[in-house]
Amino acid sequence: MVSKRLSHEAGHRRKFLAVVDQTEECERSVAYAARRAANTGGALVLVFVIEPSDFQHWLGVEKIMREEAMEAANAALAGHAERLRSQLGIEAELVVREGVQSEEIHKLIEEDQDIAILVLAAGGSTEGPGPLVASIAGKGAAFPIPVTVVPVNLTDEDIESLS
Repeated sequence: MVSKRLSHEAGHRRKFLAVVDQTEECERSVAYAARRAANTGGALVLVFVIEPSDFQHWLGVEKIMREEAMEAANAALAGHAERLRSQLGIEAELVVREGVQSEEIHKLIEEDQDIAILVLAAGGSTEGPGPLVASIAGKGAAFPIPVTVVPVNLTDEDIESLS
């Protein structure tokens, strides 16, 4: 169960949440979420989740790996934010989390009651649509808010016309 969304109350705006990661389809979900936010007067939240399994080493090595992962996450978010700022004139809220991706997304949705729509992109590989999209397939309550799944093969023009 998710807490009440506040996006339609005074002083609040509907937020679109997009996940930033190292996948090809990430670009499409960010582009769609940004366009929807810009075209509807909403806001955009970009989240990068660092998986904890990457840090199963000695303490010194773990610290270095964690710092490198944090730098990579911040760089990826900053790159998307700068592009969106220059192309659309919108400022994205940037969030870095560490943990299991789906759990951290759930927590973020629960903490920020303005987040009303999660935007994911389906991968185009033969291995499937991607782990987050696969996690919602056939499960009505995988995420507690509506999820928009964007096909990876949409062009920028397609996204503009659909958003």
